[in-house]
Amino acid sequence: MNLTRVPPKVLSRVAPGTWMVLLWFAVTAYTVFEQMHTRDGISVLTLSFGNQLDEVLAVLAVLAAGRRKRRPLTALCLLLFGTIASVMAMAVADIPLLQYLVVDVAICYLAATQPTRTSVIAGALALGTLLGYSGLRVLLHMDDHGSTTLTGALATAIAWLIGHAVHQSHIHTETLRAQATEQAITSERLRIARELHDMVAHNIGIVAMQAGAARRVFDTQPERARAALGEVETAGRETLAGLRRLLGALRDAETVDATEQSAPAPVLGDLARLAETATAAGVRVDLHWSGARRPLPPEIELSAYRIVQEAVTNVVRHAKARACSVSIEFRAAEVAVSVINPGPGAVRTSGSGRRGYGLVGMMERATLLHGEFSAGPQPDGGFRVAARLPVPVPSDLLVSLEPAR
Repeated sequence: MNLTRVPPKVLSRVAPGTWMVLLWFAVTAYTVFEQMHTRDGISVLTLSFGNQLDEVLAVLAVLAAGRRKRRPLTALCLLLFGTIASVMAMAVADIPLLQYLVVDVAICYLAATQPTRTSVIAGALALGTLLGYSGLRVLLHMDDHGSTTLTGALATAIAWLIGHAVHQSHIHTETLRAQATEQAITSERLRIARELHDMVAHNIGIVAMQAGAARRVFDTQPERARAALGEVETAGRETLAGLRRLLGALRDAETVDATEQSAPAPVLGDLARLAETATAAGVRVDLHWSGARRPLPPEIELSAYRIVQEAVTNVVRHAKARACSVSIEFRAAEVAVSVINPGPGAVRTSGSGRRGYGLVGMMERATLLHGEFSAGPQPDGGFRVAARLPVPVPSDLLVSLEPAR
């Protein structure tokens, strides 16, 4: 099994310039042997390699091109010079298409890996060299095959277009990846902001109200003040536990010690504790359960709890009501929650008339789960917050939950 993994590793270690040099020598050797077999044997070999200087210059130029990793245009110029020198050394009529194949491969590679400006210059150099060599032969009244030159120019253009398409596709992919990363970061920030607001706003509101009540009755009703301070301590501990949970989620999972795991996220079953806390703060909360209670996915449990918690917090902080009603209804394919208070107002808006962050956070929670959210005053007074969150259930369970007809 290890033998099958060696070739890819070896091939990946070879630089592109080395592959280009090897390909150039292979194509040049093939062109030489092809010319030998198309003419009269030894006389062709003597004619093709009569100019020893061209041979040496071609080899040196191509070898130098393979070493120019950080200067792609310089490497391309050396490759073009070596190709023209090798063609002149072989004394052929024009540049063979196969001989110019190495240049086309280099153009495709540069167009795919280099900026557009660099690749355009590279393509212009390749086309200019090909057309310039052909035009020079025409001016010198030497044999020239125009169709071969046009075919070579077309091949170079196609090679550049292919490389440029790969380059644009890579840029598009990187752009999409960057956008997806930015969107994920933004979504995570919004999630953390919602969680912090729902958790801290509720508990700090309870702390403020209980601390104020304790201060007012500290001298006259010490027992009541002691109970209020106990609620302050409990709310403070719950806030710290929630903050630890959020901070733990932000850490790398490998750096979190198993002994530092915080309390689990709240669920609908914790609404009883929420009702007790709100009642101790002066607002009685009546819980009403309906439907067949069953475990829900964690994200639905958390969102439903946070929506109820934020609505109750608004009643405690902003409404003048002394009681509110919380309803949780388990339906066939959804869970519905609502909070109703008979007070004259439950939500304060900012000076610009915009809704508070609490309502926005509740709406975002419901929308992320493809649910529905509504909040507004009641016709007969008071304020109502309601949300419906879809719950995925198996088909057999869905049938069992449907009411009998």
